[in-house]
Amino acid sequence: MPTVTVGAVRERAPGERRVALVPEAVTLLSRAGLDVLIEAGAGSGAWFTDADYTAVGASVVPPDELYARADAVLCVGPPDEETATALRPGQTLIGLLEPLRHPALVQDLTERGIRTVSLDLLPRTLSRAQSMDALTSQANVAGYKAALLAADSYDRFFPMLTTAAGTMRPAQVLVLGAGVAGLQAIATARRLGAVVTAYDVRPESRGEVESLGARFLDVARPPGTGSGAGEGGYARELTAEEQGAQRAALDAHIARSDIVITTAQVPGRKPPLLVSAAVLERMTPGSVVVDLAASDFGGNVEGSEHDKTDVLDNGVTLIGAGRLPSAMATAASTAYARNLVAVLRHLVRDGELVLDPADEITAALTGASELKGGEPS
Repeated sequence: MPTVTVGAVRERAPGERRVALVPEAVTLLSRAGLDVLIEAGAGSGAWFTDADYTAVGASVVPPDELYARADAVLCVGPPDEETATALRPGQTLIGLLEPLRHPALVQDLTERGIRTVSLDLLPRTLSRAQSMDALTSQANVAGYKAALLAADSYDRFFPMLTTAAGTMRPAQVLVLGAGVAGLQAIATARRLGAVVTAYDVRPESRGEVESLGARFLDVARPPGTGSGAGEGGYARELTAEEQGAQRAALDAHIARSDIVITTAQVPGRKPPLLVSAAVLERMTPGSVVVDLAASDFGGNVEGSEHDKTDVLDNGVTLIGAGRLPSAMATAASTAYARNLVAVLRHLVRDGELVLDPADEITAALTGASELKGGEPS
């Protein structure tokens, strides 16, 4: 029987510490009959040594050997030019390839005979594919880390404390977007003792917010507009009129919050602007704003920049936190590797990697079915 060989490459994007496979995943893939290659040094950013991989049966090899031997190349983010060039016809590239943001990359790979499987195309409405949902696993890490980052940057206490020196009031936290990252940020801020309020364009998210002990913020909608829910379990992109009305209604709540965490993203497009520079000026000195949507496309907060922290003139700390899963590389890599194991178990049949366009999951992962809309992740 033929055997599928998979190879996890070292991530080369600046600041990226995650790795596609962890030793635990190597064991699971080996049990499923796959041969596993790991590029030398691939796991170092997540604190996994080459010896950790060889101990569980993986072969640690230089990149040239990995590209020559692997049937499927596993990565976290989109490959750099060097990695993309090294791929050969007939190989399959599997990762968070962001084809909506990098269409030219995917087109070039396809034209060269390289198959692409992008985990970020998987709709969250496919219940049997939940174990493959890398966007959810990474958003959970991001939401958790966002709350911790906010608490670390805030010069007061999160919980209410009664001491001999008096009572310290709890922090007032506002989370904008109750998707996966938003819900994890809510839960973590609540565990830290903050008073948490959350808003989402999808009214049906109220139950999830309230189940975590937070208050759901009701914002009036412009006449004639419906729910913000879109297709595939995602929120739809709001019109310019809806975004303007939303910002106007939220401004007063933002201005009086101690902590604001924004999480609204639209795959492949500019994130919606939720917090303007004008409302930032109205916030109290010492307040903290964490923008999880900060990217090269911009963010939810006016003036936020990817992976950059600024203290504004009025004493508000603005954090463009676009790569938080990498800040928790060990946990994020472990979750992501489990997603990849589930994907490979689905795609490998009788010792071959099969991309069947008639299969609903495979069609989504390969872009054969189109995913529309976006989510406040």
